[in-house]
Amino acid sequence: MGVTMGRGHIGLTGSAGTGKTTLGKGLAARLDRELVAEAMRARLMAGFDLHQLTRAGHRSLLLEDATSLARRLTNDNTPLLTDRTPLDMAAFWLANGYGVEAPAATEALLARAICAMADYERVILLPWGALPLADDGIRSTNPWMQLHFQTILEGLCRRYVVPERLVLLPETITAPADRLGWVLDQLDR
Repeated sequence: MGVTMGRGHIGLTGSAGTGKTTLGKGLAARLDRELVAEAMRARLMAGFDLHQLTRAGHRSLLLEDATSLARRLTNDNTPLLTDRTPLDMAAFWLANGYGVEAPAATEALLARAICAMADYERVILLPWGALPLADDGIRSTNPWMQLHFQTILEGLCRRYVVPERLVLLPETITAPADRLGWVLDQLDR
């Protein structure tokens, strides 16, 4: 199957444990695109302890990741596949209550995220609860924390991603090969 995509980026989004990284690796290989890894996941896999940060330190790190991803999207001349989108950074921010603590920074972060989303040709939203949460020592296995994040993220996606660009992966498709095939079919449309 020859998948033809435009010059825009593709973003994978959803709570932890939804299969973004697995799907991303398959898509990157099939579409011959670089997969931009989630910055926080890479840190955690390298041994970083998120719980050692203060709230201010965590806010700063989220802003740094959001800025870095937005710059990468703007400055890269080749279409990318990203494991997380700028709206994910805004959802992390809101899920942690930083919107209440830092309203001006929240407004700036969300404005930057909305602007950066225009660089995406497609955003693939993976469903919460379709796959069991694996205890990999990196992500929280608390399903309600993941649902909280997912609910915020879905709301942001539905509000700020152009409907024709938002691809909702059905929760009934769980096998990696089936997910890959389904998404490739959607991208080919």
